[in-house]
Amino acid sequence: MNHFSKAEQDDWLTVYLKYLLFVFNFFFWVGGAAVLAVGTWTLVEKSGYLSVLASSTFVTSAYILIFAGALVMMTGFLGFCAVLREQKSCLSTYFGLLLVIFLIELVAGVLAHLYYQKLSEELKQHLNQTLSENYGQPRAKEITYSVDQLQQDFRCCGSNSSADWEYSTYIQSPEAEGRKVPDSCCKTVVVLCGQRAHPSNIYKVEGGCITKLEHFLANHLLLMGAVGIGVACLQICGMVLTCCLYGRIQLQSY
Repeated sequence: MNHFSKAEQDDWLTVYLKYLLFVFNFFFWVGGAAVLAVGTWTLVEKSGYLSVLASSTFVTSAYILIFAGALVMMTGFLGFCAVLREQKSCLSTYFGLLLVIFLIELVAGVLAHLYYQKLSEELKQHLNQTLSENYGQPRAKEITYSVDQLQQDFRCCGSNSSADWEYSTYIQSPEAEGRKVPDSCCKTVVVLCGQRAHPSNIYKVEGGCITKLEHFLANHLLLMGAVGIGVACLQICGMVLTCCLYGRIQLQSY
């Protein structure tokens, strides 16, 4: 019966750890690409809605995810080099970057969770104010465009209902030209179509745009959190494997 010497067993264990860390790095790199994609998608997809939000927490969380995703992908390449070269300095740097990324994602997760808790109240307060005071104003063209895009994409009209537009500064002004609601409320948008606020002509949605936008943002926040948690779990595994491989190399150097 063949018996392996202690040195051979140590070499086998080191090789095993290297392969495990190599496989981990592949999934870690893929996870980084996913984090980067989700963060970018959050800002690009429906980005026009962001100007109607009162706080920048949602945007900040997305930028943190983008930064973390890019850092994860660069760290993944460093991890491949560290495994192949078996240098303690590379492994130490790799472990440090894993820890930094973990903390960044933790901050993003906390921000997303806190924002999720106050999302509904913020939308109720700010969207009503935006529609009544800022829409259609010369210095608020970006907000006007965002609200128009929001109403067309979500097929809704007004914050809670189309009746909210009755109190709008724009609708009450001569610039509205007799419109009861903005033209973006219409099912088929043509100039001055907002003069007729009949259900056959405009969107009449229960809960208004607030409900639709709240669901949209909540789904994005949940997706951001799920991807962040998944990559964070991978990082914990990576840090454990890195510590084990570092310890094996340290022992073999004596």
